[in-house]
Amino acid sequence: MKQSHNAQPMWRKSSYSGVNGNCVEVATPLPRSIDVRDSKDPQGPVLTFTSEAWSAFLGTVDEGAYDL
Repeated sequence: MKQSHNAQPMWRKSSYSGVNGNCVEVATPLPRSIDVRDSKDPQGPVLTFTSEAWSAFLGTVDEGAYDL
């Protein structure tokens, strides 16, 4: 899903991230979409999710589905 980039997204990363910058950054440039990118490559590819899909993913994270 391609989105219009009329507004500059405000990228943020988890407060649990280390100072080396190796983390995932998330932006919410549009009310119904979430952008995700690799902080090591800010000019690289961006994944875009609907807000519903992102909420579902966060729910599975909270449930521990991805714990090692």
